[in-house]
Amino acid sequence: MTSTPARKGVAVLGSTGSIGTTALRVLERQRSLFQVIALTANSNAALLREQARQFAPAFVGMVESADAGESWSSGTASLIEAATRSDVDIVINAIVGAAGLDATLAALEAGKRVALANKETLVIAGELVRKATEHGRGELVPIDSEHSAILQCITGRSRAEVRRVVLTASGGPFRGWSPERLATATVEDALRHPTWRMGRKNTIDSATLANKALEVIEAHVLFDLPFDAIDVVVHPQSVVHSFVEFIDGSVIAQMSVPTMELPVLYALTHPERVADDSLAPFDPVKVSPLTYEPVDHASFPALRLGVAAGKAGGAAPAVFNAANERAVAAFLDGRIGFGDIPRGISSALDRLSGMKSDTREQLLEADRAARCHVSEMFKC
Repeated sequence: MTSTPARKGVAVLGSTGSIGTTALRVLERQRSLFQVIALTANSNAALLREQARQFAPAFVGMVESADAGESWSSGTASLIEAATRSDVDIVINAIVGAAGLDATLAALEAGKRVALANKETLVIAGELVRKATEHGRGELVPIDSEHSAILQCITGRSRAEVRRVVLTASGGPFRGWSPERLATATVEDALRHPTWRMGRKNTIDSATLANKALEVIEAHVLFDLPFDAIDVVVHPQSVVHSFVEFIDGSVIAQMSVPTMELPVLYALTHPERVADDSLAPFDPVKVSPLTYEPVDHASFPALRLGVAAGKAGGAAPAVFNAANERAVAAFLDGRIGFGDIPRGISSALDRLSGMKSDTREQLLEADRAARCHVSEMFKC
């Protein structure tokens, strides 16, 4: 008689955000395989309460403050507690920004699989993440659609067989805009992404192409690829998520309609696949034609700045990420213009890239200094 395998316990960090809610939709459909053990959110108590009722997790945490009417854990320590529980096998890190770093490190040190949507973790402290993975024998599996695509293309292959990868970018809402028109772009303009529905910060990053710089650095860390072997192409339809070119010249691409549910599911089950009939069958005719364009680096300098920071290494990637986060927040608050975002990043990199970066504390100090620099630069 064959026994039914035990369900794997899952912690969802950032459960009320865009990726978090997507992950819970996937987990709801896959209840026979996975059990939600822990949920954490930053401040959305109403949605967190609703999620807790639906999934009845053993642990609930609220970072900003626990709801007075609930027996929830509170503060940033709740993220670590959720990520390191003995009954948790997989940690979905859907936290936005640098706040996700410590939870990723703790989960990997505890031997968990980390399904990572928090690309900033790898940008800020890629080497620390590698060391934590090796020391704790944890596992890092990407949720970003581009990196999930690469993983799907190379699983079962030697890294030595890969010549290069090509990440695709939608081009964002400002694709084709002139520099003069970009100078007048509003927050509302920037939040109108043509193909993806994401949180506000990630949507602005898509508009500036800073997100693609973060993804280039992430690909470098995840797949141990030199930066010269990572390219970016604009693909407005967002159907091809990445290409992998092998040393014999063959190219494999991973394709799907634009939905984050597929990379979330694959991060949970990798290297296996499980049935999920929630999406209609892929129809090549409906998504045709597929087109590709070069990146307009002159209009979107954030990509170039981020890749240069990645190549420089040291504190530069952490400075890039922090300066971008602070500038994006100021733009969303209406304090600076769209073109000021890359200006703030460039200024911070010029001033702070040489800061020490050997330890977590030094990297977080570089992060803090970059945020202060941008705030002082724009008086915000």
